[in-house]
Amino acid sequence: MSPTPQSLTGIGAAAVVTSRVLVIADDQTDPAARDRLVRELKAHGAERVDIVAPDRIPAAAAGLLMARLGSAARPDIAQALGDTVVPGKAEGYALRVSGAKPRQIALGGKDAAGQFYAVQTLRQLFVPSGDGWKVAGVQVSDFPSMPLRGTIEGFYGAPWTHAERLDQMDFYGDVKANTYIYAPKDDPYHRDRWRDPYPADKLAELGELVARADANHVRFTFALSPGVSICYSDQADRNLLKQKLQALYDLGARAFSIPLDDISYTRWNCAADEAAYGAAGRTAAAKAQVDLLNDLQRNFIATHEGAQPLQMVPTEYGDLTDTTYKQTMRESLDPAIEVMWTGTDTVPPEITNEQAKKAAALFGRKVFVWDNYPVNDFGETSGRLLLAPYDKREGGLAAHLSGIVANPMNQPYASKVAVFGTADFTWNDKAYDARKNWPRAMAYLAGGDKAATEALLVFGDLEHMAPTFGGTPWQPQAPRLATRTAEFWQAWDDGRRGAAITAMHPYAKAIATAPASIRGGSVQKGFTDDAASWLDATELWGRAMVAMLDALHARQAGDETKAGALLAESRDLQRQARAVRVSPPRNRWGSAQPQVGDGVLDVFLAEASGIVVQAEKLAGASAYDTAFARSRAMTRRQAPTVAGAEPADSERPASRW
Repeated sequence: MSPTPQSLTGIGAAAVVTSRVLVIADDQTDPAARDRLVRELKAHGAERVDIVAPDRIPAAAAGLLMARLGSAARPDIAQALGDTVVPGKAEGYALRVSGAKPRQIALGGKDAAGQFYAVQTLRQLFVPSGDGWKVAGVQVSDFPSMPLRGTIEGFYGAPWTHAERLDQMDFYGDVKANTYIYAPKDDPYHRDRWRDPYPADKLAELGELVARADANHVRFTFALSPGVSICYSDQADRNLLKQKLQALYDLGARAFSIPLDDISYTRWNCAADEAAYGAAGRTAAAKAQVDLLNDLQRNFIATHEGAQPLQMVPTEYGDLTDTTYKQTMRESLDPAIEVMWTGTDTVPPEITNEQAKKAAALFGRKVFVWDNYPVNDFGETSGRLLLAPYDKREGGLAAHLSGIVANPMNQPYASKVAVFGTADFTWNDKAYDARKNWPRAMAYLAGGDKAATEALLVFGDLEHMAPTFGGTPWQPQAPRLATRTAEFWQAWDDGRRGAAITAMHPYAKAIATAPASIRGGSVQKGFTDDAASWLDATELWGRAMVAMLDALHARQAGDETKAGALLAESRDLQRQARAVRVSPPRNRWGSAQPQVGDGVLDVFLAEASGIVVQAEKLAGASAYDTAFARSRAMTRRQAPTVAGAEPADSERPASRW
């Protein structure tokens, strides 16, 4: 189950989904939760779902499954929950499924969001039973560890389309993420032309997006980034800023952010600011920013009903060095304002409790993490999809953070792999396990189809590299394949060459066939569109690997003609794979070659090719061994060990060739 509940225990028999189900709801029941509950019941065997008030349950209801949904304090829900603990925290809920008579489900929320999240947990409890469905007999007491959980669309390059954003809101509802920050760098009205009002058609789209977010209990947060040109001391600029926020407030937005990242704070945009705040520099910049932000918090946020505390991104957002800029922020910034922080670097290899604790001290409050994963808008990510799980964030961070939002890729559907993990981590950080979450994320994308899920895991392994701005990635490339190639060469070195080929061949075939399985219809169409060029290249690389293994096998059998033909086939497929380009490009790095298992798969093929080529030139077994030793000595690599990445030998599929 994802996100992992704080407490879930089995309590007995499952509840059968009857052909007719009663949903017991009142005027305090969250409409979005009610509608999703009805939808899930109908998708799992209920031919008819009637919604009735608690005091209007028909006498003929005996024997029917009843689902009571609403406030946990409602008398009938409180009674049905029995000894199930109702959390006292915002967005918390209690859920109890009883298969005994009366057959019923109780879903009680601390608030409306809690009701909605109770239903999101329930939808994962349906289990097939013969020709019908049951709901597992459990009790759940659950609440989020962090108040703010979700994404910030804060990347450079082509922003997401309106349709893609609407889909994201539904996705966030599914994974209990409650925050979306609208901050695309290449939306001109967000940054460069921040003073200009949005055109009517764009404003209408934003209004629809706010409504879809609300329906999924997602806090739509409108960000405006004026730092590139604002005159902080100019009242006219401040009025324009407030007018822009007001336009979104009028559409229903109740959360706002002022990112002041990626700007120069050592020069002013107007002469008046020097007169107001002093010579340009860290301290003066902080004074100007604090002056603006406090004005917005006190004279816009505080005067607008329902508005959430203002959020901001400091210009110094990615380190733990104390400066006069940070000193001014912690001493003067309104304590209600949320401060965002990216970790110890723009793309941090880890975030620990000690780091977060220090960041909180530097800014004088819990920080709100803008996590630059899986964003792929910087040079080191050229040609990459980042499909590794969300990882290297330490359990217990909820004690020091107000929340985490992931900055996703330009490819929204492919981003769901990491965001699925971010949502799980922020809901229950102490229970999070990246190795367990990753297959669940792939299963979500595959609609539960097992074959498609495994294909996504094979493909995701080839897109596992997570770069930083430096030369050392914080997540390795193709750890599953690297482990297999290391095992292959160990067996080969030990003289078990036929066994090495036999063991590797099914996985090579799995790489070659994964794209077709992913495109087979079960996986979300948006993902196959996002990954199209990478899937094209993966099929070619996989076929090249199969042909290379067959060439080694033919060489072992002494069939030099066949080995030479298969070697040529593999090389041709590799050339075709390298010729693939990301098209159409959505990233600033443009029409790049899609990277697929680079540093692992291509190295394996080069090593194997060297054996076949040199063996062709030499005769006799001893010469063959010498050729192999020479080629292997030139390119030998140590594969990383990844706990839990590989099945035991007994679980490996048998060779089919």
